[in-house]
Amino acid sequence: MDIYVLILVVILYLGITVYLAWLGYKHTRSANDYYTAGGEVNPFLMAMGYGAAFISTSAIVGFGGAAAVYGLSLLWLTVFNIIVGIFISFVWIGRRTRAMGRELSAQTFPELLGTRYNSPFIRKFSAILIAVAMPLYAAAVMIAGARFMELSLNLNYTFSLLLLGAIVGAYVLAGGMKGVLYTGAFQGTLMLVVMIVLLIFTYNMMGGVTEAHNSLASLKHLVPDALVMQGHQGWTAMPELFSRSWLFVITTLVLGVGIGVLAQPQLAVRYMTVRSNKELYRALVPGGIFILIMTGVGFTVGALSNVYFYESMGTIALRASVDPSTGLANTDTIIPMFITNTLPSWVVYVFMLTLISAAMSTLSGQLHAIATSVSYDLYQTETTSAQTGLKLARYGTVVGLIVTIILSYILPVSIVAIATAMFFGLCASGFLPVYIFGLFWKKVTTVGAKAGMIVGTSIYILSMLFMYTSMTSIFGLSRLIFGQDSIVTFPFNYIDPIVYALPISLVVTVIVSLATQSSLDLQHVNKCFAFMDEKRPSSIKLDK
Repeated sequence: MDIYVLILVVILYLGITVYLAWLGYKHTRSANDYYTAGGEVNPFLMAMGYGAAFISTSAIVGFGGAAAVYGLSLLWLTVFNIIVGIFISFVWIGRRTRAMGRELSAQTFPELLGTRYNSPFIRKFSAILIAVAMPLYAAAVMIAGARFMELSLNLNYTFSLLLLGAIVGAYVLAGGMKGVLYTGAFQGTLMLVVMIVLLIFTYNMMGGVTEAHNSLASLKHLVPDALVMQGHQGWTAMPELFSRSWLFVITTLVLGVGIGVLAQPQLAVRYMTVRSNKELYRALVPGGIFILIMTGVGFTVGALSNVYFYESMGTIALRASVDPSTGLANTDTIIPMFITNTLPSWVVYVFMLTLISAAMSTLSGQLHAIATSVSYDLYQTETTSAQTGLKLARYGTVVGLIVTIILSYILPVSIVAIATAMFFGLCASGFLPVYIFGLFWKKVTTVGAKAGMIVGTSIYILSMLFMYTSMTSIFGLSRLIFGQDSIVTFPFNYIDPIVYALPISLVVTVIVSLATQSSLDLQHVNKCFAFMDEKRPSSIKLDK
């Protein structure tokens, strides 16, 4: 380890980050600044902030490690991320969220839903779900960042967690949404540049694009028998249709994250930070490029790491990740090991900061969402002053950070990808029908929204605890009560809960809404959709 180069790189990085966080603090003068950055953010900042909050170490380390196991089939997630997470999100979901959010003066995602349906219950239910579930996703991100620090710098894992948590907590506490966006744009740009360098270096090391992929295809005979039995057909091919591997890759990693992104609270609030819909459209190109490079490179390098480990160690990436002390493979260490062992030390340090940037940018958005859910949506009242509101938000950040660190310490190995998919799927099942119908369908009722939200959330959680093997094994409740990891058999115990929880939630919302039309408050609904009035100012109108 070149300590002098490390110190120089870290000082430069921290100096820029601290300066941007200070700018966020300097320009945060009100609760509106803290929650939505005053609604005056330019397209590049929004795109980079959105992308950096969306794509984190869980994508690079966790899903990169998953790609080392399941191969290039994970590139379907890149396709979904661009089409759903960028194009559909910005063009359809984002513009309505921005317009309705301003119309209703909503500061947070729970407030947007609660005000749209004129329901304190929906607002508080949403806030509780975010506050309880998001630390799991935040822990996945923190684990990935801490693992890379542990392997690249030979640091103690616990110390790495505490250091990462302290840095993130500091600038979220200080700068609110402006601090998050300023630092996120810098971190996102750094991530983009370094990932391009990583891809070029990887292909160059393996003799070019064609040679690298041919080498990967030639390793098909090294796929472990256990994975072959589950439908694995090599790292350059899709798993066997409807096999265990196929169900995991498609229903959990691709659909769970690819669709779940539409209902991410920490991302939805980003739409409310721009001046107009034109800014959203202008953010499409940089946002799309960012997602393409970050996920595409991460998944490709993850799969290709098998070539490196075989040529240098005589084994595949999964077996190289086995911890000698426990005998367990840890896919979350594959990408850190590959980068640490192949890149020059100064590049490793820069990449380490890139991964920490990814972790910090996502964690900041997550902690911001947790903090505002607890302080603003659950506790703050109309009589609460702006300064008291800011204090409550910062207290909420501390609580969320502490819970996240505790989870990061106790969760099992190879958890990053599955924990990420778990949170995304839960958000989709609980929030997405209520969110989408609230933006586009005037006939959805408050009763229908409540029913859909409760049913979707309940089905997902029950399946997560008692049916879906990849998740039930984490919590152990099914084995404790029933003596087995799942109460159902194949294929149902390998199908992600989002596959049925989300459609059922959609159907329940529609049926109950149609059955309770007499309860519809037309005056309130018309107020919510007033932004569609052609006579309204162009800054609010949907078509501008």
